[in-house]
Amino acid sequence: MGCAPSIHAADSQEPGGEDAPGPAAPPSSPAAHGHKTAALVLPGSAGLAESEPRGGAKGTIADVQFGPMRIHQDQLQVLLVFTKEDSQCNGFRKACEKAGFKCMIAKEPRAALDCFLDKLHDIVIIDHRIPRQMNAEALCRSIKASKFSENTVIVGVVRRVDRDLSVMSFISAGFTRRFTENPSITACYNELLQLEFGEVRSQLKLRACNSVFTALEKSQEAVEITSESHIIQYVNPAFERTMGYQSGELIGKELGEVPINEKKADLLDTINSCIRIGKEWQGVYYSKKKNGDNVQQNVKIIPVVGQGGKIRHYVSIIRVCNGNSETEKTHERVASDSQTDSQTNRRKSSVDIRCVSSRTNEASTQRRHSSLARIHSMNIEAPITKVINIISAAQESTPMPVTEALDRVLEILRTTELYSPQFRARDDDPHATALVGGLLSDGLRKLPKSEYVLGTKTVQQGPSSPVAPTSLQEVPSRIAQAVEDEALWDFDIFELEAVTYNRICEYLNCSETTLRAWLEVIEANYHSDNPYHNSTHAADVLQATAYFLSRERIKEVLEPVDEVAALIAATIHDVDHPGRTNAFLCNSGSKLAILYNDIAVLESHHAALAFQLTVGNDKYNIFKNMERSQYRVLRQGIVDMVLATEMTKHFEHVNRFVTSVTKPLENEELETEASSALLRTPENRTLIKRMMIKCADVSNPCRALELCIEWAARISEEYFSQTDEEKQRNLPVVMPAFDRSTCSIPKAQLSFMDYFITEMFDAWDAFIGLPELMQHLDNNFKYWKGLDDMKLRSLRPPPENP
Repeated sequence: MGCAPSIHAADSQEPGGEDAPGPAAPPSSPAAHGHKTAALVLPGSAGLAESEPRGGAKGTIADVQFGPMRIHQDQLQVLLVFTKEDSQCNGFRKACEKAGFKCMIAKEPRAALDCFLDKLHDIVIIDHRIPRQMNAEALCRSIKASKFSENTVIVGVVRRVDRDLSVMSFISAGFTRRFTENPSITACYNELLQLEFGEVRSQLKLRACNSVFTALEKSQEAVEITSESHIIQYVNPAFERTMGYQSGELIGKELGEVPINEKKADLLDTINSCIRIGKEWQGVYYSKKKNGDNVQQNVKIIPVVGQGGKIRHYVSIIRVCNGNSETEKTHERVASDSQTDSQTNRRKSSVDIRCVSSRTNEASTQRRHSSLARIHSMNIEAPITKVINIISAAQESTPMPVTEALDRVLEILRTTELYSPQFRARDDDPHATALVGGLLSDGLRKLPKSEYVLGTKTVQQGPSSPVAPTSLQEVPSRIAQAVEDEALWDFDIFELEAVTYNRICEYLNCSETTLRAWLEVIEANYHSDNPYHNSTHAADVLQATAYFLSRERIKEVLEPVDEVAALIAATIHDVDHPGRTNAFLCNSGSKLAILYNDIAVLESHHAALAFQLTVGNDKYNIFKNMERSQYRVLRQGIVDMVLATEMTKHFEHVNRFVTSVTKPLENEELETEASSALLRTPENRTLIKRMMIKCADVSNPCRALELCIEWAARISEEYFSQTDEEKQRNLPVVMPAFDRSTCSIPKAQLSFMDYFITEMFDAWDAFIGLPELMQHLDNNFKYWKGLDDMKLRSLRPPPENP
């Protein structure tokens, strides 16, 4: 009946034998190596020949990693279906031996089908070259009709003259690939390797999915999987039992078509804003069962990132809230996890001004009432109201310690300044108390009797009308030399100040007449008699901003309009600064404080005056050729950045940047495309720009030591001068530690670094990478700490005696 007489066992490969792909040597006689032979006859008629793989390295099977699952791949089995063992059949047989695959040969369709049903081969190669001898397409359809063939790869061998024909008939018959005849062992071997690492490995992973689906089917938690467009793709039996639906009623429908989730629009917005950027959402809401009953659920929604780094699915894990012990354990785990986000300051062991001591609320037990319904009854809710309501609902079935902790959380959330720290004074650190309290003050200092005292005199303001600049001349060679290193962080701004006689803008050498005139009028309205807040400081901030804009992460995220806004904002951010703080202006009852209602007085003035100077005279109007819509966007960006330099909002800006920008980027599963999309949202671009100008504005502690010392001397002198005037005019002293007769400059610098600089630059460094700046910050901190340890109050240690 044409049966092959035996199963041929191939030679065992000796150590040191051929191991590289290439033409294989003809097989040796089995008898010469002592191998056994045995007959195999399948019912039906056709014979089979089976060749065992060679041993050695090629027989070693590597495990396959499939997500978190490690899959063991068994030795691959190949079924060759050829009516005769010609050169093509032998080429594949020898290639199987070389690849370490187990190979069987069938000569008739019936034998091939029976053999496949018995062994369930990974690869089936069918001779399609002579249709009159064997109907390859019919055999392929028969194999595919078997329920065991779902993950089998089927290859059809065609003649060379047929290689240009359409493959549609092959695909319709169920073939996976088409192979153009080539009896070369190398060609056959390469084809097998491509199949092994391509289709076969993919099918292996698909087979492994059965175990995952088995776990889902048997899970006691309800699971729902949707597409990126929220089409329901899968629900498990637990979901069907929980909600009263059958899977056929849900699969393929949009979530909006099924009245399952009776969530308010605001809660949906909260969920979507979280999961669309690749973050998990976990919370509590009510759902409606098929019979109309409402059920409260603990839900976790996990975005699944797929091809191209895009979110391809959403997985919802649902547990009905029933107050059992398991639910309580879940709440405890969530509460425990929420405490792992605290950060450690690497330079100090001082008080954390953001920490708030916890205390037990005696009325906590009375608050454990059913408050979730209020979430759905509110038509107007601020975001913080939503958070408060969700936390209140989470208290329903939590243990007493967790409930008490959540009560404290609610108490904090109900305050107005959510992102501002509660600063607690330290008796042993008056410099920190004065500096932090003064910078965070809104200007109205509370006296012992809780009365606000406003001075009757006003501080001497800057010029009442814009100062007209003198004309610029050609940039001298000394200026050109001074600005050679302006792109480097260690650029010496004071050297430039010295050679330009305080005319910083001249180094720009800008050829545009309008821009040149604008720079002149802005520079002229900085007060040259201020020790710190003068045009030198403006140029320093401008250079720092330009340096930050050159970083790759910033260039990838910001748009051209953002970059222009940042440079202009840096230029104008302190224009007409009087050398006094906002608190001083408010306490003294200045016209500016009255004009701006004691709120962000200086920052509002800087932005307003800059635009007043710019658009008030066509000679200076750098915006005159812009379209109105473009100008509005640019103006909004500039004003927002200037207002961000106000110190009372310092912690709000930093914490929002950390929460919305740096923490999401720590998610290792977030692909590059998804992270870029996250950063490019208008909200996050605004946070990045605010953080950039804030860091540029107070970057002095991150400059080289000599520059850091010079800036420390200048700001100290300005604060000393303010304290002198406050005492002279009998005004509240905003920063009493800055008394020139008693102040310790090292302590003041350490406090400023501890409370304002370290955390902010840690976050900024994590975002754009600033190792040079962070090294300067470490060095400067050690310098000031050394002076403080020696009980010195000066800028420098005393000269050593010869």
